[in-house]
Order: sequence, then structure tokens, then C-alpha cells
Amino acid sequence: MFKGTYRHRIDGKGRVPIPAAFRRELGGEERVVVTPLDQCLAAYPLQEWAKLEAQLAALPAFSKPVKALTRLLASRAADCEIDVQGRILLPASLRAGCGLARDAIVIGVLNRFELWAPESWEAFVRDSERMLEDVTLDVQWPPAPTPPAAGQETPSRPRAGRRDPQANSSR
Repeated sequence: MFKGTYRHRIDGKGRVPIPAAFRRELGGEERVVVTPLDQCLAAYPLQEWAKLEAQLAALPAFSKPVKALTRLLASRAADCEIDVQGRILLPASLRAGCGLARDAIVIGVLNRFELWAPESWEAFVRDSERMLEDVTLDVQWPPAPTPPAAGQETPSRPRAGRRDPQANSSR
């Protein structure tokens, strides 16, 4: 999984180095799929992009929001080869759309990595920190146990009328 934050310079041709830790995670892959996501570019290893495509294909095909999301992600996606120096060439239109010029913040986000313009990343971090301070998120950690399906008994409680053979029988 991808994690961490790195600052890199984009060269005059639009190439940006992939952090060494991320290259190790890619395990020798020769390309990634890059697409705009929010205010950044998201770079997916081929296997993760295939999972995303499968998830999109499983959604209702005639749903207007699903069609819009699928069109936007797929139509703006680009296969970006990783050169021998561990860099990817970002298409100019994708760079411009996210405000990437000379510097890039490259962050790991579990199954993908993202490339941000430094100003956009700093604004995102400020806004996110403020949001987390101001709002109590309804996030339970660790996740609550899943309740048993109807008709199933819970392993910790025997059905009514049955005795637990390991329970102390002296009353």
C-alpha cells in the first residue's frame, strides 16, 4: 500500500519521479493509469485500476450519476509509462487541470498515489484538519461486529431452552 508524503520537481518535459518507496510497491510495473480526482491526479497501478473499472461496471448502467462518473474518470485517464529512471510523463492537459507546474506533492493513499500542486495540498490539509476538529465523525474503530443474519444464533449465547454443557450445573 502507498503511504507517506514526498515533494518532487516536475521537469521541463512534464516528468515527475515516483518516490522510491512507491516504485517498490509497484513491483516492476511499467505503467500506471493517471486520472484527475478532486483537485489532484490519482495514479493507479494496473491491478487497482482494473478493480475500479470492475466496481464501476457493477453499478447501475443507466444511472445518470454513474454514467457521469464513469465518463469523467475513463475519458480523462491516461496510461503513463514509468521510464528507467522511475519517472512518469504526465500529459500537459492533466497537469494544467490540476495546477501542477514546477513542484508536486506526491502522497500515498493506500491503493493509489496522488500528485498535488503544493498550494492545493496545503489548502486541503488545512481544510481537512479544521473539519476534523469541528465535526465528530460517525466512525467507529474498531468496526462494530456484524450482527448475525435473521435465524442465525450468536455463538456466545445458546438458544432459549438449551443448556450450555460447559456451564456450572450446581445451582
